[in-house]
Amino acid sequence: MRILVVEDDTNLNRQLTDALKEAGYVVDQAFDGEEGHYLGDTEPYDAIVLDIGLPQMDGITVVEKWRASGKSMPVLILTARDRWSDKVAGIDAGADDYVTKPFHVEEILARVRALIRRAAGHASSEITCGPVRLDTKSSKATVNGTTLKLTSHEFRLLSYLMHHMGEVVSRTELVEHMYDQDFDRDSNTIEVFVGRLRKKLGVDLIETIRGLGYRMQAPADAK
Repeated sequence: MRILVVEDDTNLNRQLTDALKEAGYVVDQAFDGEEGHYLGDTEPYDAIVLDIGLPQMDGITVVEKWRASGKSMPVLILTARDRWSDKVAGIDAGADDYVTKPFHVEEILARVRALIRRAAGHASSEITCGPVRLDTKSSKATVNGTTLKLTSHEFRLLSYLMHHMGEVVSRTELVEHMYDQDFDRDSNTIEVFVGRLRKKLGVDLIETIRGLGYRMQAPADAK
């Protein structure tokens, strides 16, 4: 899962970025509204954490521009302002949730998890596909109750496929959501990680759709 953090406070930006990376996300950073708007407009993100009080372009305007151009990724706004009208303005502009500063990083992580789940149509923090269970809260996966030992890239791949169960996900989409914008997207690493993940799962749940990508879904008798 790939997240964008748009926050002009360098220390807070780094704190959020480090916490999100530790939780298993790929994270891009922006430090002003114009840069944040550009990245959100040109790169695919599973969620965006956006400060309202940004230089160059304020957060409300950034959200409005994204929504006006048809961008639908979940947006969590951060504000140090206490006025309820600022929170309302952010939601009305198209944001999905808000957190008022100061906050605990754990709250940000929880809200980001919830936004990503809801965007993919999942209400629970646990996602199940046949014998495979993904706990988004603890960032752990099990098969028939046995914990899987996954690398960070394997976990990101499994997480994305399970969030989008039943959908055909292209190799390009996987690369875009598993790596930051500086990654070499012409490599064949996705195929390698899919092969490794299949072996570790030990069950045939990831189907290769020739010429299109991959689809993860439980067998008909396990649904």
